[in-house]
Amino acid sequence: MGKQFLLWLFFLLSFFPHSLLSQSNDNNDNIITFGADARSGAPYCFADPNNPEIIKGFDVDIIHAVAEVMGKRAVFVQNSYEGLISGLGRNNYDVVIDGIVITPEHLAEVDFSTPYYVTSQTIVVPDNNKTINSLEDCRGKKVGTLTGSEAFMFLEKFGGLTVLSYEQEVSGYQDLLNGRIDAFIIDAPVAIYYVPTVKGLKIVGGAIDRLMYGIAVKKGNIVLRDELSAAIAIIKQNGKLRNILEKWKLWNKEMAELTEDRSPSNIEPTEYNSFVESMNRSISFQERIDRYISFLPMFAKAAWTTIIVSVFSMIMAISLGLILAIIRIYTPFKFIAVAYIEIIRGTPLLVQLLLIFYGLPNIGIRLDPFIAGVIGLGLNYAAFEAENYRAGLLSVPRSQYEAAKALGMTQWQALRHVILPQSVRLVIPPVTNDFISLLKDSSLVSMITIVDLTQQYNLLATTYYDYFGIGIQVALIYFIIGIPFVILSRWAERKIGSNGLRRKKYTLNLIR
Repeated sequence: MGKQFLLWLFFLLSFFPHSLLSQSNDNNDNIITFGADARSGAPYCFADPNNPEIIKGFDVDIIHAVAEVMGKRAVFVQNSYEGLISGLGRNNYDVVIDGIVITPEHLAEVDFSTPYYVTSQTIVVPDNNKTINSLEDCRGKKVGTLTGSEAFMFLEKFGGLTVLSYEQEVSGYQDLLNGRIDAFIIDAPVAIYYVPTVKGLKIVGGAIDRLMYGIAVKKGNIVLRDELSAAIAIIKQNGKLRNILEKWKLWNKEMAELTEDRSPSNIEPTEYNSFVESMNRSISFQERIDRYISFLPMFAKAAWTTIIVSVFSMIMAISLGLILAIIRIYTPFKFIAVAYIEIIRGTPLLVQLLLIFYGLPNIGIRLDPFIAGVIGLGLNYAAFEAENYRAGLLSVPRSQYEAAKALGMTQWQALRHVILPQSVRLVIPPVTNDFISLLKDSSLVSMITIVDLTQQYNLLATTYYDYFGIGIQVALIYFIIGIPFVILSRWAERKIGSNGLRRKKYTLNLIR
C-alpha cells in the first residue's frame, strides 16, 4: 500500500508546473523581482484590458525604467496587496512598488527609496450629491476607502464619521452608486482613472493628506535602497520619469515641485486614453462571449493549480485525520488529538495560512507558497476528517473488536482487517462533502501568492469591471471541477459499501 501511494505521489508531482514548486525569486544577478498586486487596478498595476496576460501600469513602467538604469531586468511577482510588505521579509521578491505610501508605520517595517511620486487623497461622491464638498462635510456619514490604505488610517484619526473598508475600489464605487456609503476617499490617481469610466460619480473637494510613494525594500538592505534612489534621481533628471507620468496623465504640480520641472506638458496621455476608451467602449453580446472564451486558457491554468492544491491537501487531511482519530480512541494520548482538533477548528483557516506563510519565517521556517498552501489546508481539514473517522470507528460495535482480539489478532490487525474496512464505508459521504468544501476554501491560497482560480477571477473582474459575467463563468468551472470527484465518491460507495464488504468477507460475521 505504501509503495503504491509513493508511486501515485511521484506521478502527480511530475505534472506540477515548475513555478508551483519553486520560489518566484530568481537568483540571477541581472534580475530584480518586484512584488505587486495586479488587482490594484489602474493606474498602478493591472491586467491590460486588450490582453489580460500582460501586466501594465505606471508603477510597472517606473520599476522597469529604474531596473534599466541599474543594468537589470524587472520581473513581476503577484502577491495580495495586504501581504506585499510581509512578502519582503520572506524574500519572495527584491522590492515592492504598488502605490506604497511612505509612512512612519511602513518605515518601521521596511526601508524606502526616495519618493518617485507625490499625490494626495481625493473625495468621490455620486454626481447627484449636493451636500458633500469637503472632508468636513463627511462628518456623521458613511465613508468608504481601501483596506489597509493610508486613507483608512487617516480617516480613523480624523474621526466623526463611519469608515467602511473595501478590498478593491470598484466595490466601493458600486456601494457608492447603490447608496450604501455617502463618499469614497481614494488616492487621486485611482479617482482620475475610474471616475470617468464609472457613470454617476464625480470628484469633489481639494487635495487631502499629501502622499509620497516609494519603492520598498527589506529592512536593513541599505545597498539596494541607495541603488534604487540613485536610479530614481537619474530618471528624474533625464526626463524619463516625467514622460512615464505624462503618458499615464499623472503629472501634477506636486511632481513639478519635486523635480523642479515646471515646463508645459507636451506628451499625449496615450495610456490614459487607451484605458478610458477600453472601459467606456460598449461591446456586443458576441464580443462579450468571445472575451469570455479568450479567458479559458488562463482559467484552465488556474483551475489546474486549484485542483493540485486541493488534492494534495485532502490526501494530507485524510491521512492525518485518520491518525488523530486512532490516537483519540485507541491510545492514552487522547488529550493531544483533542487539543489539536479543538484549536484548529476554533481558529479561522485564513489566519492559519497567513501564520504558516508569513509567521513561520520569523522562527527560520520558510516554506514555498505551494507547500504552505497544502500544509495549511491539510492541517485545517485534518481536524474535521478526524471527527468523521472517529464517528466511523465508533459506529462499529465494540464486540467486533473484542472478537478479533479473541481470535488472536493484535490491536493493529483488528483495526486494519475488521474495524477500518467497516468504518470507511460510513465516512465516504462526509469526506466527499469535505473535499468539495476544501476545493472552494482553496481560494484562500490566493493570499499567499498562488494564482488559483479565484485569484484569476479577481484579476480579470477588476480589469474589466465585470464581476457578474466572469463570476458566473468561474462558478461554472468550480462546479465542473467538483463533478468528477462526486462521481468518484459514488463509485467508491458502491465498490466498498456494505455489499462490497460482504463479498470481500471483511466482517467477523463472515469470518465465522
